[in-house]
Amino acid sequence: MKIGIVVAEFNYDITMLMKEKAISHAKFLGVETEVVMVPGAFETPLAVKKLLKRDDIDGVAVLGAVIKGETDHDELVAGQAARKLMDLAIEYEKPVALGIIGPNATREQATERIEEYARRAVEAAVKMVKRLKEI
Repeated sequence: MKIGIVVAEFNYDITMLMKEKAISHAKFLGVETEVVMVPGAFETPLAVKKLLKRDDIDGVAVLGAVIKGETDHDELVAGQAARKLMDLAIEYEKPVALGIIGPNATREQATERIEEYARRAVEAAVKMVKRLKEI
């Protein structure tokens, strides 16, 4: 099994640790990975689509951190990204696991969730690949 891991570079201090945790957990599960970096959470769907088109990719885990600012921009970014990622999973019939922290997360909350979100996204992608094969 091989999964893609799409990582948003925005809030780099958080997302790079998420990437490391995700790769480590995938190795623990015996799963190959291919990492794709994108500028931010809003850009993740296009990279996910390119990966889902490939026959050698069984699913994708998406990692990012959308931190609350002074406006509602974080809600827009996270909501639109999540919606399109769900649409892609349905369209390509391959799992896309959401490991984007936020919206409305503080930097402290995001830091506390680094390992949990990264690990859970990888696990969800792997579990769904296996379960979809059973259907």
